[in-house]
Amino acid sequence: MERVRDLGRAEPRPLLQRLRLFPGAVRLQETAFALPFAYSGMVLAAGGLPAWGEFIWITVAMVSARTLGMSANRLIDRRLDALNPRTAQRHLPAGLLGASDVAALALAAAAIFFFAAWRLNTLALALAPVAAAYLVLYPYAKRFTWTASVLLGWALAIAPSAAWIGVRGSLGWEPVLLSTAVAMWAGSFDILYHAQDVGAYERNGLHSVARRFGLKAAFRWSKVMDTLAAAFLAAAGIALGLSYPYYVGCAVAAGLMAYKYRMVSPDDLSRMDAAFFRVNAYVSATVFVSVLASLLVSG
Repeated sequence: MERVRDLGRAEPRPLLQRLRLFPGAVRLQETAFALPFAYSGMVLAAGGLPAWGEFIWITVAMVSARTLGMSANRLIDRRLDALNPRTAQRHLPAGLLGASDVAALALAAAAIFFFAAWRLNTLALALAPVAAAYLVLYPYAKRFTWTASVLLGWALAIAPSAAWIGVRGSLGWEPVLLSTAVAMWAGSFDILYHAQDVGAYERNGLHSVARRFGLKAAFRWSKVMDTLAAAFLAAAGIALGLSYPYYVGCAVAAGLMAYKYRMVSPDDLSRMDAAFFRVNAYVSATVFVSVLASLLVSG
């Protein structure tokens, strides 16, 4: 427990060395999960390739928003991470970074996010505090409800609708269908990912689908949500009048979502990292490529 009480402190390190640790601390590479969906919303709103300014500021907004969310997550959960063997070597529990380092990163990311939203349009700026608050507060959910993974899904689901707003300055129901698909897909893989932590959740009074209903039921929940994700992807394509390359991409994405159940099962979670990091990046990239191909074919 002494280690937990000292989590706000880190071993003294030069500033440049601490800066180099930031991408790993917030797993910057996982931006690949949400960014392609943001780009999908962006090109759909533009009806093709957007203006360079829109592309740049949407990218900056998405990366900084995710950095804000992950920084807040690491700060809020640092004591819980120290008590979980799977997460005990993260940067804050391991003493590689201090709480003040990660707090500074979160504040910088928030400032960049608001600036990018301001550069896009009035509605983007008006909604930026709502998005930021959601990203900062959702890590608390697992302390109170087993629906925490569903709430995480909606955090990622902001991406396509936010990008649509970034281009058009308004929101239609079409991108909301795509956002709902993202929410189901992201919630599904978060349910599976935290199935690894059932023991730690039980010891520390936390909540998840796997802890509430058991591992087998968690996998069933995940499969249902993946099925809904595929259905909402198709519905978004119909609503937007997309052409056949999009539906080919939807079929590939559905196949990838199904494939992960060959990699992990309630009896074998050993390949969870491969299923989580590799397959999910392929799903989001596939959807974006199919959206872009559909617009090019139609245009």
